[in-house]
Amino acid sequence: MKRSAVLVLGALLLGVAVAASLAIGARSVPLSEVLAALLGELTGDNAVIVRDMRLPRTLVGIEVGVALAMAGAMMQTLTRNPIAEPRILGISAGASTGVVVAIALFGVGTLGGWIWFGLLGAGLAGTLVFAVAARAREGASPVNLALAGAAIDAGLGALIYGLLSIDAATFDQFRFWVVGALSGRTSQMALQVLPFVLAGVVLAAVSARGLDALSLGDDVARGLGHRVGRVRITAGAASILLTGAAVAVAGPIAFVGLAVPHAARALVGTGHRWVLPVSALLGAVLVLSADVLGRVLFPPGEVPAGVITALVGAPVLLWTVRRR
Repeated sequence: MKRSAVLVLGALLLGVAVAASLAIGARSVPLSEVLAALLGELTGDNAVIVRDMRLPRTLVGIEVGVALAMAGAMMQTLTRNPIAEPRILGISAGASTGVVVAIALFGVGTLGGWIWFGLLGAGLAGTLVFAVAARAREGASPVNLALAGAAIDAGLGALIYGLLSIDAATFDQFRFWVVGALSGRTSQMALQVLPFVLAGVVLAAVSARGLDALSLGDDVARGLGHRVGRVRITAGAASILLTGAAVAVAGPIAFVGLAVPHAARALVGTGHRWVLPVSALLGAVLVLSADVLGRVLFPPGEVPAGVITALVGAPVLLWTVRRR
């Protein structure tokens, strides 16, 4: 299949996922009324459901899917690790630590407040990982990045569970965030994380050619005229911004950053100028589809999107690995 056709197909799938996200739930809304509600031509309960409840979570789902999938694609190249994902550089753990600190030390009890602490924690953790890796003899090499990320992830994980074990109130609030979900998100939250997602997407686009060269090895990349350190810093900053924004607003939704890039490479090859946009589209489709599926499995209750992505995605990834 031609690469342009894959992009068009991905955009069409995203359109279908958006329509389903706005129309399907405990109370289904006809697509004609969905469109009327978006245009401001509908009033009543269905209009409130579409505009005030489903539209914000749909926007957040798109942001989260785009961010996690693109971050995963870059991390797999940066670390030369095919199973790398946002957790591998300790960024998810940093965001989680920020949320725990917000609850336990500052008494923040709302998602809107947690976002900023999650972003700050993700940024500090990612910066620390790159700083530690850069001090090694070989510099911020793929192995050093992976080792530093694993160490930071383990250390922050111990800190998180230590705080949760001595503070039951913090645990009760944190557990609703850590499963990864889109319910309860508002338009304000979508706007809060949008600048960080856009900045991450721009940095990812800037680093695309450099990432292609890095995938061939540092020496080859230098021979092609790329500054390896600058490429790693740019792509690393993009990964931190994207992962931090996604995890802060929706929690650590699993599988998206791990498997979506592999699907993108299977469709369009290894060139990041194609892998990154296709990953963004497929990531958004996956998150929105998981959210819709979670709404209809056990109505009127909902299964969080993070649970669905893990349950559906893990067997698919294992099948892919065995097939290869």
